[in-house]
Amino acid sequence: MIEQQRFSGGCLCGGVRFAVTGSMREIIACHCGQCQKFHGNFAAYSACPREMLAISDTGLLTWYESSPMARRGFCRKCGSSLFWKPAAGGYVAVAAGALDDPQNLKLERHIFTADRPSWYAITDGLDEYRGSASEAASGSG
Repeated sequence: MIEQQRFSGGCLCGGVRFAVTGSMREIIACHCGQCQKFHGNFAAYSACPREMLAISDTGLLTWYESSPMARRGFCRKCGSSLFWKPAAGGYVAVAAGALDDPQNLKLERHIFTADRPSWYAITDGLDEYRGSASEAASGSG
């Protein structure tokens, strides 16, 4: 029998906790303007199917509709960025920094690099896509 992976995490103050049961996608660094504003820099997210994510202590979890296409979840007490959830699609992106132990997850690629500010360079040699994750997946970024 294969042991099911389990990831746990939460916000800085501990007011929002979550668990993911099952596998998570490798980490993608998003350099879009919204992530820069929300995180103060680029964002690093893994992802899982929505049904694999269990959120506890949801009294402090706040969702902000950052565009008609997605909402962002954060702790309203400490401000920690936790989730990015598209309006369409059966997954939720989980902020990699919010994971207690990211286990063997690794940074896989960079997206929206056209929005990267001039004050930093991407030097890790990973794939870079000027646009979205769907462009990256289709190879057209």
